Amino acid sequence: MNTSIRLRPLYFFFSVFGFFLMPCFLLSGAPASNPSPTPTPTPSPVSLQLKSPNGKLVVDFDLKPIGKDDGCPVYRVSYEGKPVIVESRLGLEQRDRCMTHNFRFLDQKTKSVDTSWKPVNGERSEIRDHYNEMTVEMQLAGPTWSASQMNITFRAYDEGVAFRYTLPEENNLPVVDILMETTQFAFAGDYPAWAINSAQGDYTHSKISLSKISPGAERPLTVQIDDHLYTSLTEAYTANYARTKFRLSKTSPNTLEAFLDAERNRDGVALDGEVMGRVPFSTPWRVVMVAESPSKLLEHNYLILNLNEPCALADTSWIKPGNVMRETSFTTEGGKACVDFAVKHGMKYLLYDAGWYGPEVDPHSDASAVAPHLQKSLNLQEVIDYGNTNGIGVILYVNHMHMDKQLDQILPLYEKWGVKGVKYGFVSVGSQYWQAFDHEAIRKAAAHHLMVDMHDEFRNCGYERTYPNLMEVEGIGGDETMPTATHNATLPFSRFLTGPADHTYCWNEKRLKNTKAHQLAISTIFFNPWSCMYWYGSPKSILDEAALDYWDHLPSTWNETRVLQGEIGKRVVVARRKGEDWFLGAIAPENRKFEIALDFLPKGKNYSAKIFEDDPVDAADPSKLPTEHAVKIIEKTVDSHSMIQADIPANGGMAIRIVPKS
Repeated sequence: MNTSIRLRPLYFFFSVFGFFLMPCFLLSGAPASNPSPTPTPTPSPVSLQLKSPNGKLVVDFDLKPIGKDDGCPVYRVSYEGKPVIVESRLGLEQRDRCMTHNFRFLDQKTKSVDTSWKPVNGERSEIRDHYNEMTVEMQLAGPTWSASQMNITFRAYDEGVAFRYTLPEENNLPVVDILMETTQFAFAGDYPAWAINSAQGDYTHSKISLSKISPGAERPLTVQIDDHLYTSLTEAYTANYARTKFRLSKTSPNTLEAFLDAERNRDGVALDGEVMGRVPFSTPWRVVMVAESPSKLLEHNYLILNLNEPCALADTSWIKPGNVMRETSFTTEGGKACVDFAVKHGMKYLLYDAGWYGPEVDPHSDASAVAPHLQKSLNLQEVIDYGNTNGIGVILYVNHMHMDKQLDQILPLYEKWGVKGVKYGFVSVGSQYWQAFDHEAIRKAAAHHLMVDMHDEFRNCGYERTYPNLMEVEGIGGDETMPTATHNATLPFSRFLTGPADHTYCWNEKRLKNTKAHQLAISTIFFNPWSCMYWYGSPKSILDEAALDYWDHLPSTWNETRVLQGEIGKRVVVARRKGEDWFLGAIAPENRKFEIALDFLPKGKNYSAKIFEDDPVDAADPSKLPTEHAVKIIEKTVDSHSMIQADIPANGGMAIRIVPKS
């Protein structure tokens, strides 16, 4: 469906409304509301500073002349005195006014927050939300009673910096019509970055210099400033705003600009989007994550969650994580066999993917019923009931075409059937309309006690904190794309900085470039409360291999996460705890031999470690495909002083399950 057509009625309403309202403002000589007396504007220049709680991160804000423009808002970010973001412009371009310069300072408001909260499903059981905040209130030059206001709120965390624009009711027209942002991220040099232009893109050869980045770079965009300083640029809380991407500035060297994504032109180039709303109106948070190592970037990815609103659901008891098995036969017997398989292997869900209600690209298909040609072979209600009786929930796929037309019909129907979740496929993304539509589909699913998997180019920005029925999104090149080990070793420090991803696992797929031990390892490294296992497999094709013991016990959410080692594209070691049990995954496409310290284990306690690694005999046989390589299992007693010697072949991995000894 053409987004511009869908937006036209909304745009027409706001345009006409604004057209008739403008003369009223001009004639009345009064602001849009009756605010308290406005402080007298201070001429620029103005300099303000905000520090993180530990004092290492510093944000400097200035209103200053630049070229022929006066009163230009700019900011800088530094870490222990080292520049992260050098002087960068800020501002908004509205249809009827430019809000990028000619500002005067009104007021500064500050506060400090230090709280904690518990996610419903997450990589840790509790998250600390600790920051210092500064809101800068500004007004365009002109009579105090009529000049438009814009506020910029900065938050400085120990984990990074975030800022957003707000257009308050005071002295602003009721209708917001943002054409573009003048948000820059300028760097002191032409640093290396890991950039792709598609949410499901391949990171294998993504390391390029900033000057080589093409328009439409995805977020997060990770940049290496030096050997001990990394940053990642992204956004948070995009529920009613156009998606942001990045492009190089045409006028400033080593500078990235955030632009609002929308449709694409005939050449496939993303065009600037448009955002409309009513005052008071706030943009999403623009985020600059900062850490001394890639490991710390990943370990601090909860920053994105902290920038979203708290949980909006009073009851979350029905939201349950668990691994997923896909059913491909579209038969009653096949569905029941998958339920039995899921029970045997500790899984929680059965997915009916595309095709169960007919061809997903056929507008005549009906997502409220099993496809006519399948009704003799598939009694869906019988499978749902059988699954619920055995503790296995059913998830149903719905393509965006039918999601758009039938959403209000199918969600209450699925709830009535006893379905536990819905997978929205090939969702439209980019423009404000589709971003708002997708997030509304998540909220509507919650109203019917349905969990959600949002698929294809949608990338999450922390909304699972507010609506934790959003279990996972795709926005990733998973095993279906036959990824390289380098791609998989880059994802934790790029894609996974903004939340869980549906990376499907293809245990017996002979086209895979990576080994079975590698699959076991990334199932712990990659976080996802609803991991789809055995993607191309079936109960009959999955043999009782001893290596599957790792997945049979693998939790879907965690109490604690430690990123032990991290070198982008080269090495990842992550340990996660559930209760007293630890699971560890390690991959290293280029660095094959290294030590892993188990000093994260509680001192004075012995554990049993079951190590799953590539069989060196099979791995050395060039006639065998990676997925044919056997997994060798070693058991040993370990404690907090133990060191694991990792010897990982190309495209391989290592997974370890560590449990207390009785």
